[in-house]
Order: sequence, then C-alpha cells, then structure tokens
Amino acid sequence: MTGLLRFLEHHALLYRRTWKGSMFVSFISPLLFLGAMGFGLGSLISRGPVGTVDGVTYVAFLGPGLLAATTMQTAYVEATYPILAKIQWLRTYDGMLATPLTIGNVVSGELTWMAFRLMMAAVTFFIVMVLFGLIHSPLAALAILVAIVNGLAFGAPILAFTATQHTDSAFSVIGRFLITPLFLLGGAFFPIHQLPKLLQDLAWLTPLAHAVTLARGLTTGHVASSAAIDMLVLLGYAAIGLVAATITMRRRLSK
Repeated sequence: MTGLLRFLEHHALLYRRTWKGSMFVSFISPLLFLGAMGFGLGSLISRGPVGTVDGVTYVAFLGPGLLAATTMQTAYVEATYPILAKIQWLRTYDGMLATPLTIGNVVSGELTWMAFRLMMAAVTFFIVMVLFGLIHSPLAALAILVAIVNGLAFGAPILAFTATQHTDSAFSVIGRFLITPLFLLGGAFFPIHQLPKLLQDLAWLTPLAHAVTLARGLTTGHVASSAAIDMLVLLGYAAIGLVAATITMRRRLSK
C-alpha cells in the first residue's frame, strides 16, 4: 500500500501543474457537444413525426451516451502515449523500480490513477448534464461509476497492449479503427438497433454499448432488464485487462 501511495503522489505532483487545463477541456467539451448536437440537432428531431428517441428527448438520449464515450476516449489517451513514454522514452519506470517500488505498484498505480482521471472527466460531464437538466432519476449519479468502469474496460487492455510496443505507430490504428468507429456507432448518437445486424453484433461485443445502455437507463429512469449483464461485461473487460497488463508490464519492465 505504501508503494501505491508513493506512486500516486508522484502523479499528483505532476498533475497539479496541468489540472486547470485538463478540467477546462473536460468542461467545455460536453458544453459544445450537448449544445450543438443535443439542442441543435435535437430541435430538428423534436419537430419530427415522433419527436423523441427511444421515448426521451434527443438531448436526454445523447447526454449519457457521450458520458460513456468520453471516458472511453480518456482511457485511450491515458493508456497509450503517456505509458510508452514512461517505459521507453523517459525511462520513468526505470527510475521508480530503482527504489523500493515494485512492478505491481506500477501497474496498480497506473490503473488507480487512470480511475481518478476517469472520475474527474465523468464528474465534470455529469455536472454539465445537471446544468442542462438532463437528470431524471435518483439513480443518475451511478452513471458516473458506470463511466469509470467503462473507461477501465478500455484502458486496462490498451495499457497491456502498450507495454508490448516499442513505437507509437499502432496507437493511431487503435484510434482510427476502434475508438472513432465506436464513438460514432456505439449507441451514443442513435440507437444501436437501427444499425445493420452485423454492426449491432459488433457493437455489443465491446464495452461501450453496454456502458451507454447502463448510463442512459440510470439517467432517464428506464433501467434495462439486462443491467446486471451489462455491468458484468464491463467488469469482465476491466479484469481481463488488469491481468493482461500485469503480465505484459512485468515482462517488459523485467528486461
């Protein structure tokens, strides 16, 4: 536990120099998305023949979807370039492991810090949702927890992958062919059931679709009967990623 706390202290000391900028971005991003898409596009949808999306206004539909998608993107950023930099370019971990810190402290510390960053992003987004009047259930605050676990479900496996890399060339591939398509097709902007069957099946194989469904149900008050399964999927991805990250980081840092 002492090693973990020392590791987190290191990150906290660095973060105190950059937290204002990161919090500003975390706050302005949902403002722009919910303002432009939620109310702009939403006003057109509300004048349509149905007027709602899955029984709620478009902005209420969009908000929780973007909340989940935001933590996915945050985890992707946190688990790629910063990790490779500490392994190879800056050799930060070499310095840490020259102290009483262990590889286990490094892995647990990185994932704990990632959870903290995900929490900050999720709480900020949730506050914006409150300001926009998008909370319609007393269970809505649990969507923050769902968003954090969703981020870890992406971040832990990506961290495990990063530990096997020696260049950053694969990171753009992940961004273009996994993160961006999921952001657009993972259920944040429109219901997954409107996609072709093949794309529906692919979407449900990923954590994001489950996180979006859970977060949307918690904020709108219409929790799906599959909520327990959705949460188990997220926890499963995060647990597998934790095990994989422990293995790959140990192999890489033991060399």
